Amino acid sequence: MQNFHPIPVSVLTGFLGAGKTTLLNRLLKDPALTDTAVIINEFGNVAIDHLLVEQASDGVIELSDGCLCCTVRGELVDTLADLVDRLQTGRIASLKRVIIETTGLADPAPVLQSIMGHPVLVQAFRLDGVITLVDAVNGEATLDAHVEAIKQAAVADRLVMSKADLVTDDATLAALKARLARINPSALLLDVATTGAAALFECGLYDPETKTADVRRWLGEEAAHAAAHHHGHGHDHHHDHDHHHDERVRSFSLVHDGPVPFAAIEMFLDLLRSTHGEKLLRMKGIVQLAEDPARPLVIHGVQKILHPPARLPFWPDGVSGTRLVLITHDMPEDYVRRLFAAITNQPGIDTPDRAAVENNPLAIAGMPR
Repeated sequence: MQNFHPIPVSVLTGFLGAGKTTLLNRLLKDPALTDTAVIINEFGNVAIDHLLVEQASDGVIELSDGCLCCTVRGELVDTLADLVDRLQTGRIASLKRVIIETTGLADPAPVLQSIMGHPVLVQAFRLDGVITLVDAVNGEATLDAHVEAIKQAAVADRLVMSKADLVTDDATLAALKARLARINPSALLLDVATTGAAALFECGLYDPETKTADVRRWLGEEAAHAAAHHHGHGHDHHHDHDHHHDERVRSFSLVHDGPVPFAAIEMFLDLLRSTHGEKLLRMKGIVQLAEDPARPLVIHGVQKILHPPARLPFWPDGVSGTRLVLITHDMPEDYVRRLFAAITNQPGIDTPDRAAVENNPLAIAGMPR
């Protein structure tokens, strides 16, 4: 059995017709994805005829290059657990990565919860990132008609545009790119035609090239800054009224320059999940704890599920403090900001003091006890 470290899992999502199967077929030919398990809904949708099928049993097809194709048999958790069992018993010699393709209508949150919230699987797997394909031809209409498509774009670490070569109107393509940047300013926006496997994966906190944690990249701060810079210079928002429902999905950051007591950040997370957990699509963050300011605390959550917090040995980019990135659906941003200000004792913000939060935290949002 391989020297065991948590296996990175990538979730490939996108609405019907976006091109997930086409991308999967291409990825299966990439030598960089040797020893990868691809979990799909049906084998018939993935063209594996070009590859030698060496073994097929129990819903798993083993390819000549060491890759695996699995159908989802029952719950996704069962399929992932079966892969771990195959690895531990030697039926799989090596497993370097897992790619899960969701159905076109799927809300990706339950898939992320399966990986992050299961007490056993969380020891075997780590979420690397969410890759969302967007059909450039039908993307605007799909986002208009289906809130699931907006959620898929909002939780992505990588937004990959397909069929861009079929769009002859540059303004139409630019408008879709601008809309995606507003929905998810922290994701990298890529073109499927020019994007290889290297750009789609390694979205996690750990950067294999530098052998350290890359906080800014993981939080998407560089992409968000670029998007804000681009849209802050003469961008015409006259079409925003056509996409007013996009405002139901929001991405925003919470920043505090000083250390925070562990009890305070724990209270903030507990209150956020208990009052609006179903509206919290995804959350990433790095926290400077008052009890141990030299070692940052890393948090990652999906709705009410919080991945077991991890500690880094030092601040990798030399900039300490607390930074949280939240992607929400129909969550009152004002409530979140006031709650965060209260637990961090930030001056100049109209909010009860921390004692008031402890006595009646829901009062911040004007909610009944």
